[in-house]
Amino acid sequence: MQVPQDGEDFAGQPWYHGPLSRQKAEALLQQDGDFLVRASKSRGGHPVISCRWRGSVLHFEVFRVALRPRPGRPTALFQLEDERFPSLPALVRSYVTGQRTLSQATGAVASRPVTRQGPIRRSFSEDTLPDGPAWTEPLRARKRSDSQPAGLEHMGQPTEDHPGSASTMPASALTRTGSDSVLLKVPVPLGSIADSLRASDGQLHAKAPTKPPRTSSLMLPDASGRPPTYCELVPRVPRVQGTPPGHSCPEPEAPWWEAEEEEEEEENRCFARPQAEVSFCPPDNPFCLLGSQNRPLETEVLHTLHGLFLEHHPGSTALHLLLVDCQATGLLGVTKAQRGAMGVASGLELLTLPHGHRLRLELLERLETLALAGALAVLGCAGPLEERAAALRGLVELALALRPGAAGDLSGLAAVMGALLMPQVSRLERTWRQLRRSHTEAALAFEQELKPLMRALDEGAGPCDPGEVALPYVAPAVRLLEGEELPGPLDESCERLLRSLHRARLLARDAPRFREAAARRLRGFRPHPELREALTTGFLRRLLWGSRGAGAPWATRLEKFQRVLSVLSQHLEPDH
Repeated sequence: MQVPQDGEDFAGQPWYHGPLSRQKAEALLQQDGDFLVRASKSRGGHPVISCRWRGSVLHFEVFRVALRPRPGRPTALFQLEDERFPSLPALVRSYVTGQRTLSQATGAVASRPVTRQGPIRRSFSEDTLPDGPAWTEPLRARKRSDSQPAGLEHMGQPTEDHPGSASTMPASALTRTGSDSVLLKVPVPLGSIADSLRASDGQLHAKAPTKPPRTSSLMLPDASGRPPTYCELVPRVPRVQGTPPGHSCPEPEAPWWEAEEEEEEEENRCFARPQAEVSFCPPDNPFCLLGSQNRPLETEVLHTLHGLFLEHHPGSTALHLLLVDCQATGLLGVTKAQRGAMGVASGLELLTLPHGHRLRLELLERLETLALAGALAVLGCAGPLEERAAALRGLVELALALRPGAAGDLSGLAAVMGALLMPQVSRLERTWRQLRRSHTEAALAFEQELKPLMRALDEGAGPCDPGEVALPYVAPAVRLLEGEELPGPLDESCERLLRSLHRARLLARDAPRFREAAARRLRGFRPHPELREALTTGFLRRLLWGSRGAGAPWATRLEKFQRVLSVLSQHLEPDH
């Protein structure tokens, strides 16, 4: 590993440990506030701040923005959340001496550096994971900079990775050649679109080719018996990677959401009479995070999920939710047997037909279950007021990442907004006041953008263009088809009825365009297996009601959990 030479030489700092695995870093951090800076192998040697806070070790990637060399200015800037610094030591000094939080979401503060013992290792070969395959890194003689022709022959060679550490705001990286500099994109601002999670990779060669190869690929987590904690699209040189037999959540080599659609077959296929109702919810197979039997709201599982969501940027979480929602709706991944059984090609068409009754019930249950889980994320914060405000901010940011023009998952957006607008959450006056005080931008976005958008969607209006929407909002039409009455005066309800039915016809007609829009957003995306699992309806059903209660009727489960949320809400902010 080549230590960057930008700004102050942080290799001489006592808190810098060089190439160090996540497990060894966690073993060195004993008390809250202990921190060290290390080079993360899974992030291409980028610096990562590891800090123990509230009994857990968190890992924060430092974004390194390479600049074009100019006299009188640094060749790179270092950034953690918003502010940029000319060197890594300057960044560390600012956060440590000022007792600044490393991230607003976690509130972690680094106060005591853990000093390095001995010289810095020059490679990761001594930090092999205990239960994983042996990592090797070819050693090569190098000059101070590989920008000379002598070093160009080594460019473009793949390097091995191992599961990375939890980054509170991971970002895509665009690799540069000619040196060890890495050009990182600026962290995505509040409400920005999730399509920025893509990049391209350029390579230099000793003999200049006619055109440098450009490949958009991924940094996939290496299977080491432990689930990876990074899940962002990062350009890498493509390589073949195997999965050991003991891996608990293997990913398919060819994801079903990227499978080529049989368009020609669909065009020439004749209508077949439906044989049976179709379900797109996978069976409740054993889950990685839950045992065969579990109690409702197990503390250990909730703690794991809390850390899992903190590790992912809202844009990444939005893509995970879009993927699972598309499968639950039957927009992507519909098999040939399912198409033959339901007589149509998409769940958007099926839900408008009489034999789509089962699918409609599943979609309504999923919408309510996701909303309950989102409300629990806020009401389950029994700590400081700022912690609940940060949970609200996280839901608002997720809703912004799901909106039209971003991930475009309107069903997921409705579930998140259902959590924020739930009476047990909306009554928390002190929490919302703290949100407006500490996270003003999120509070304004919720009031001025998200609430009007949700109101329009509930009334059967709002955006529905397949260009900006990947998965439309189907709940109003589904409720009507299931016989629910519309609230409000008769004349207004009739207008909403007509708008909702007209919207349902448009959704069925434009189902192929929505499928293309969703596949385009998910192209190249590789989800975190556990986060994807945690967003499925079956997992959330088991999490909220336990293995025994999950089989109870939906109305009974909903009523009981609403009472649980009411008790939690009253405990947090009692009525006066």
